Amino acid sequence: MTGITGLSKKNNFVLAIRDADLVAAALRRALDEASPQERPGLERAAALVESTAAATDTQLRARWVRSRLAAVGFTGDIASVAAVKALRQAERKLSLLAAVQLQKEAVADAAAHPE
Repeated sequence: MTGITGLSKKNNFVLAIRDADLVAAALRRALDEASPQERPGLERAAALVESTAAATDTQLRARWVRSRLAAVGFTGDIASVAAVKALRQAERKLSLLAAVQLQKEAVADAAAHPE
């Protein structure tokens, strides 16, 4: 996911858009027509899509926060004020309130799902 809609100074909501169901359906169709040589790769791809599709909206937003922080070279503590600042540098239209909320979700996700 490269972006999340709803980011602006006036809007503090973030809407995650998913299309994993479309990708999963396309992979299932491809599996139906696949040769024996193609099946292992397509089965692996289908499993990856299914596991990604199972992520909650909070997990998607947390993943997005981590990717935006990485994009600006932030390697510090995600729970820090510096992380909020870096997130707002990465997404200039992001309000302070939205950045803090997204940060909280990313911190909670990191605690619930350590990598």
